[in-house]
Amino acid sequence: IMVTKVEEPSKYGVVVYEASTGRIDRFVEKPVEFVGNKINAGIYIFNPSVLKRIKPVPTSIEKEVFPFMADEGELYCMELPDFWMDVGQPKDFLIGTRLYLASQQRHHPELLATGPQYVGPVLVDPSAKVSEEACIGPNVVLGADVVVEKGVRLADCTVFAGAHIRAHAWVRQSIIGWRSTVGRWTRIDNVTVLGEDVQVDDEIYLNSVRVLPHKNLKESVAEPGIIM
Repeated sequence: IMVTKVEEPSKYGVVVYEASTGRIDRFVEKPVEFVGNKINAGIYIFNPSVLKRIKPVPTSIEKEVFPFMADEGELYCMELPDFWMDVGQPKDFLIGTRLYLASQQRHHPELLATGPQYVGPVLVDPSAKVSEEACIGPNVVLGADVVVEKGVRLADCTVFAGAHIRAHAWVRQSIIGWRSTVGRWTRIDNVTVLGEDVQVDDEIYLNSVRVLPHKNLKESVAEPGIIM
């Protein structure tokens, strides 16, 4: 398995291994005392025989397979030399997206969107329909079949496939889920996350809100929270 160095190992599960051979000795979940600063980077190379250890039921290989392999001396690691970050939280996902787009801008600028409506690095699926009267970017990703109408302002956000951003909406530092709709003149900000198929009415304000799938929002939510 690939391991990577982190500054705060107490937030993760630490991999304890022999530096000379890479053989993993054990895993320590969120250690209180320092035992190392290398964690599982989530990249694995398996011998096919490992599949025999995985039961045909929902299984966590990190908790139900790897510790036993380590006890048997059959699990080794390599250190990942490149950049790594955890994107499991919405704020971190947006940061990771920004870093990815910056990398694409340096190394593969031809993959980024160009046109009068785009500002800074923006990645747009070819099937997306974006008005030239919108302002998109920087650091925006638009998925397949996304529709962005005139007057829309998007920055530092990701819009997943099938979403519809209606005229003059304003979305910043947020994630818009699959097939969701953002109403006209609506403002969404501060790491708001819309789940799949969320419908937001016109002239609504959402501030740092997590909205579970299949909801219809008819009122503004100015205080951070979760809508279930």
